[in-house]
Amino acid sequence: MFALGAMSHIDLNLLNALDVLLEERSVTRAALRLGLSTSAMSRTLSRLREALGDPILAPAGRALVPTPHAEAIAEQVRTLRLGAQTVLRPPKPIDPESMEREFTIRANDAFTQLYAAKLSAAVSALAPGVRLRFVAKPDKDIGPLRDGAVDLEIGVISENGGELRAQTLYRDTYVGVARPGHPILDAPVTPERLCAWGHVVFARRRGRSGPADEALALHGLSRRVVVIVPGFPAVIAAVSASDLLGLAPRSACLALAGYDMVLFDLPIPMPEIVVSQIWHPRMDADAGHRWLRGLVFEAFRDGP
Repeated sequence: MFALGAMSHIDLNLLNALDVLLEERSVTRAALRLGLSTSAMSRTLSRLREALGDPILAPAGRALVPTPHAEAIAEQVRTLRLGAQTVLRPPKPIDPESMEREFTIRANDAFTQLYAAKLSAAVSALAPGVRLRFVAKPDKDIGPLRDGAVDLEIGVISENGGELRAQTLYRDTYVGVARPGHPILDAPVTPERLCAWGHVVFARRRGRSGPADEALALHGLSRRVVVIVPGFPAVIAAVSASDLLGLAPRSACLALAGYDMVLFDLPIPMPEIVVSQIWHPRMDADAGHRWLRGLVFEAFRDGP
């Protein structure tokens, strides 16, 4: 007699053994297929009989024949085994040309204006069915990455991003920006001369000072901020049409070379800008996401 449901926790490894036994109808042949000894295969059959509450295979002369219950579940067992193998198998490599997907990338307005076209062109050349959706980056909240609303973020990783993954794309530095012929260019730029002129600055939030203000404060100086704009392209546009001065990443200035401007080294120490692509670990193994990260990295391999 077999006790129905005698095993409260069923080892899913038994599913593969059951399918092979029902197909081979031989403990010896099943053992060979699974790389087990005959005695180990016999023990597995005993466990299956206990789990199912059915003999599964019964002796008929020198052969084994399936019981009615075994015949009834054979097709289901095969389907479940193949399904389990599919689920537990690593994802197949993707074919970019046939991929249909939209990726949401969060970045500040400056990056989007400067590089969205570059990234979109690189994607379209390899994966015409992939669409990039750029969204604004009003803050450094990691929630959208965590819950999947954003697939990838491009920017400077924040201190509270410990659980995130990041890969450096490029390094940048701040430079001063002025219109051609600006009087500040007539002599070496000092902290005092830098503060003698009005400034246009990029700031997301009201009342927040940046590293330049902190460095100038060590000299007892402060900038006279005349205009606050939402992105570095706006800083450069305003500087090129006025006597205002600005500070911007060198890469942004080079990308907007169509404006009339002159770059100059700053007389104060400024931190290096490390621009990274940032994602949540839940997307580490996603084949499409890995492909996108590789493409973004290659796009900036030689700098912005």
